[in-house]
Amino acid sequence: MTDDTRPEKPDAADAPDTTSPVADLIAELVDSYDHEDLLQHINKAFLPSRERVIQFIELLRHLIFPGFFDTERVTQDNAREHVRGLLTQVHHLLHDQITQALCYERNITRENAAQEQAGGCEDKAKTLTAGFLHQLPQLRHMLGLDVQAAFDGDPAAVSTDEAIFSYPGIDAIFIYRAAHELLALGVPLVPRIMTEYAHNQTGIDIHPGATIGQSFFIDHGTGVVVGESTTIGDHVKLYQGVTLGALSTKGGQSWRGMKRHPTLRDHVTVYPNATILGGETVIGEGCVVNGGAFLTHSVEAGHTVRVEHPQPQLRAQRQTKKKTGG
Repeated sequence: MTDDTRPEKPDAADAPDTTSPVADLIAELVDSYDHEDLLQHINKAFLPSRERVIQFIELLRHLIFPGFFDTERVTQDNAREHVRGLLTQVHHLLHDQITQALCYERNITRENAAQEQAGGCEDKAKTLTAGFLHQLPQLRHMLGLDVQAAFDGDPAAVSTDEAIFSYPGIDAIFIYRAAHELLALGVPLVPRIMTEYAHNQTGIDIHPGATIGQSFFIDHGTGVVVGESTTIGDHVKLYQGVTLGALSTKGGQSWRGMKRHPTLRDHVTVYPNATILGGETVIGEGCVVNGGAFLTHSVEAGHTVRVEHPQPQLRAQRQTKKKTGG
C-alpha cells in the first residue's frame, strides 16, 4: 500500500551538498532521530495520511451538501451519477485510511511492525467503511436540523444557504458528526485528525468523543472548546469562547476513559466566554449561562446563571477614585 502524498525525492541538482559542514548537519539530524524517538516514524509500516483524510472530508462535504460546493451544476437528471462518482472516491479513500489506522493501532504495541502486512486490517476496514457509508442518510438528517437551528437562532442569517456556505459553526459540526460516527464504529486516529482539521480551519475544537444531540448551533464560534466526555442535549446553543472542559487534568493519563467534562441538558444557551468544568457538572434543561460565567457545580433546570459584579457601594467608591485620581 503506497501513499502518493509523500514528498517527492529531490533531483540530483537540488540535493544538498554532501561536503562539510552540510554533511555534518545531515549526520547530526539523522543521529537525532535515534535519540528523539517520539519525533520520528521510521521503520514502521503503517500511518494514516493527513492529506488523504482531508481529501476525504472535502469529498464528503460534496456528498452531504450536493450542489453547494461542486464546480458543475447538480440536477435531478445527473444526481445519481454524481452520487455514484463521489461514493466511489469516498469509499476508496476511507477504506484506505481506515486500513492504515487499524494496522497502525495494532502495530504500535508490537515489535517488528515493519514486517507485518495489512492482512485482517483490510477486511475489518471494509466492514467499518460500509457501516459508515450506510449512516450517511441519517448524518444528512442531523446536519439538516443543525443548519435549521443556525438559521432560526441567528437573526443576521438571510438563508439556510448562507449558513452552509459561510458559518464556521456548521463546518465544525459537519466534520464533528462524521468523525463521531467513525469513532463510534471503532476507527482509531482518523476521527481525531478530522476534528483537529476542523479546529485549524474554524477555531472550534470539538472532540469526536463528545456526545451532541440534534439541532446544535454554535454562533460565531471562535475559541469554542468541547471536551471528549461532554454530553450535550437537543437544541443547545453556544457562543464564541465557550469552554466545556475538565475540572482538573492532574494525573494525566489516569483520567483516560473517565467522565471529566460537563453535561448540558436540552435547550441550554451558553453565552460568550463562559467556562463550565467537571464531569459531575450538569446544566439543567432550559438554563441560560451568562457570558463570562465560571461554573464548576451543577445548575437546576430553568435557572439563569449571572456573573456577580461588585456591590453598588464598592463600584461607586472605585468610580470616585478614578475621578479624583486616587
